[in-house]
Amino acid sequence: MNFKKGMVMLVASLILTLVACGSDDATSDSDSNEDINYSEEVDRTIIGIEPGAGISVTTETAIEEYDSLSGWTLETPSTAAMITELEEAINAEEPIIVTGWNPHWMFAQFPDMKYLEDPKGVYGEAENIQTLARQGFEEDHPEAYKLVDQFNWTVEDMEQIMYDANESDEDIADVSAQWVEDNEDKVSEWTDGVGEGDGSTIELASTPWDSERASSNVLATVLEQNGFEVEVTPVDPSIVFESIANGDADATVAAWLPFTHADFYESVKDDVVDLGPNLEGAKIGLVVPSYMDIESIEDLEAAE
Repeated sequence: MNFKKGMVMLVASLILTLVACGSDDATSDSDSNEDINYSEEVDRTIIGIEPGAGISVTTETAIEEYDSLSGWTLETPSTAAMITELEEAINAEEPIIVTGWNPHWMFAQFPDMKYLEDPKGVYGEAENIQTLARQGFEEDHPEAYKLVDQFNWTVEDMEQIMYDANESDEDIADVSAQWVEDNEDKVSEWTDGVGEGDGSTIELASTPWDSERASSNVLATVLEQNGFEVEVTPVDPSIVFESIANGDADATVAAWLPFTHADFYESVKDDVVDLGPNLEGAKIGLVVPSYMDIESIEDLEAAE
């Protein structure tokens, strides 16, 4: 009996030792995850997009406003380059901080991403994409003006076109035309009460982003179906506002307000006609993959 008791006690002791070791390892793994310094891991660098973009300007402001971003760097490659870096980081489950915005197809391709909280409100709340027209556009082209004024859709509409274009590798103009064909009910609301065009050319100013390429191409398709010629010119955001103010373009559906393009808008607001939102619920900010255990810009660390 004593031998058997000894064996039982020995086995029990071994089991307790293994359990304790396992518990220590789990705790160690958890502590290791919590101890990750994401600021160092990303080399205190935010991956952004083109330097003239409104979100790039706002991010530079965030770096100035947040103590936690003091000494940080914003890289401003192309949007495509930013997406490539994001995809590579996610595939490797590595930390990365990028500038992000809705609508954008990347949220459909990478659904497990999140915005960092912005306690100072530098990036603002959800905003609108608004339509601006040049002064005199209504008098010169009343039917086109009415259609442009009635153009209105959703974040989901825009992201669907962007995602389909990216997945199919088709030109976004072709995908936009197909969307118009597939959404006759919605399009009919834009053309309600609009007379046949006279063949005149309507100039739309836009930005080179896929979101605005989607909206501009959809609107251009509908205008052309109603008897107008349309030219869409993609330019830097600041030029979009200048071209509407000085009459070089008739309209734009690419003004992110009241935050992203606030400075551009303030400089021309007395010289343009604001037709209000064509899309509500747009958002910008700093975005990270959900596997990063961080919730706020203030959780980051400044350079020493």
